[in-house]
Amino acid sequence: MTQRTRQPKIISYEGSTYKTDFWEGQGREFEDMTERKALQRLLPPSGGTLIEIGAGFGRLANMYRRYEQVILLDYSLSHLSEARKTFGENPRYKFVAANVYHLPFIDNLADAIVMIRVAHHLESIELALAEIQRVLQGGQTFILEFANKRNAKAIVRYLFKKQAWNPFKKEPYEFAPLNYDFHPEWMKQAIRGAGFRTEEELAISNFRLPAIKRRVSPQTLAKIDNAIARPGAALKLSPSVITKNIATKPRSPSEGLFQCPKCGTRELQLTEFAVICPNCNSHWPIIDGIYDFRHPRPKES
Repeated sequence: MTQRTRQPKIISYEGSTYKTDFWEGQGREFEDMTERKALQRLLPPSGGTLIEIGAGFGRLANMYRRYEQVILLDYSLSHLSEARKTFGENPRYKFVAANVYHLPFIDNLADAIVMIRVAHHLESIELALAEIQRVLQGGQTFILEFANKRNAKAIVRYLFKKQAWNPFKKEPYEFAPLNYDFHPEWMKQAIRGAGFRTEEELAISNFRLPAIKRRVSPQTLAKIDNAIARPGAALKLSPSVITKNIATKPRSPSEGLFQCPKCGTRELQLTEFAVICPNCNSHWPIIDGIYDFRHPRPKES
């Protein structure tokens, strides 16, 4: 996947009922549990600032209780509103609507960044990883989950001529508009090229098949999945791979929180209703406690 444009397309879940249509009551307890178990194994249990990119309605946000500051970031304002209903009373949580390709944060802000179920929607992984590396403090942890192109089901289907696309080819496969599967080796090179060292990998969600999930409890499946996740990482035949990556750049002092995603200025003016950039004459509204950095607006006189 090449950087075809400096303004990659964005997929938006704004106004969708993703929470109820995909998660609640939809038989995905196993997927939720196995991702939580993987996070428990890979994510440092505590720290300063944690940013979750693609946090949505806050499904995983209660995993970050021991971080001093938790920033839930998503492109969907409506999903963040759901998250704020659950976590908005806790002053440690901040809610930010923004574009992963232009993160509104200063360099070296975060002690941990988590991005789960997001990479498969990214037209330019390279640009997203570059922004994440910029915002993550040197030596700190980035947890990345991605959809595995070379999974067992895809291999079997290809060998028996049930699908045309080749799961062994390295380039990402766009199976629907802005929906990508990634070859593990291609992703490993992209992560390394962005300035990260992969410290650990887990092959997860191995039992994401309705026939199995109907017969075995999600608790049992998640326990087995967790047990085979590390040895399974050697082959990476699972539909999902989650990696722990360390920013290889040196540590650097960091002070502040936001910078203008349009021009990069850090000297921003905070009002009750907006974050104002005096340099590019734009303001970013604050809507019901959510910082909206998606679309700049002219500074109000």
